[in-house]
Amino acid sequence: MSRRHRAEKRDVIPDPKFGDLVVTKFMNSLMQDGKKSVAESIVYGAFDIVQQKTRQDPINVFHGALDNIRPAVEVRSRRVGGATYQVPVEVRTDRQQALAIRWLIESARKRGENTMRERLSGELMDAMNGRGQAVKKREDTHRMADANRAFSHYRW
Repeated sequence: MSRRHRAEKRDVIPDPKFGDLVVTKFMNSLMQDGKKSVAESIVYGAFDIVQQKTRQDPINVFHGALDNIRPAVEVRSRRVGGATYQVPVEVRTDRQQALAIRWLIESARKRGENTMRERLSGELMDAMNGRGQAVKKREDTHRMADANRAFSHYRW
């Protein structure tokens, strides 16, 4: 992290099929070794599976899933007089989105289906319905923040 000034945000180009910036950010996070076309085929393939199984618009399912995963509060470590406290703080909107994307990809990779398309589509549908590993991660984060509410006066 630069000490001089904040790193400037890079602009992302909307994805070619749906024209959605969040889908592009999702693809970029999913991408490994710079292979964007592979990440693109995985995401679009997962969207096709979601469309077939739910008979809904896959973009609406994707955004609904991200909304269900997005955390409102998290805990940050704060050192006060030799003791470290877990202080609950509100999460900025851009960080909420980044965490939701990261958790969704992480939980999809841990699933047991055969291909990444199937894993991602399954996790998207689970998250849309309020279950799945990524939603559990958000609930755990909220529970941790709620448990440490007594230290909220150490907020900075």
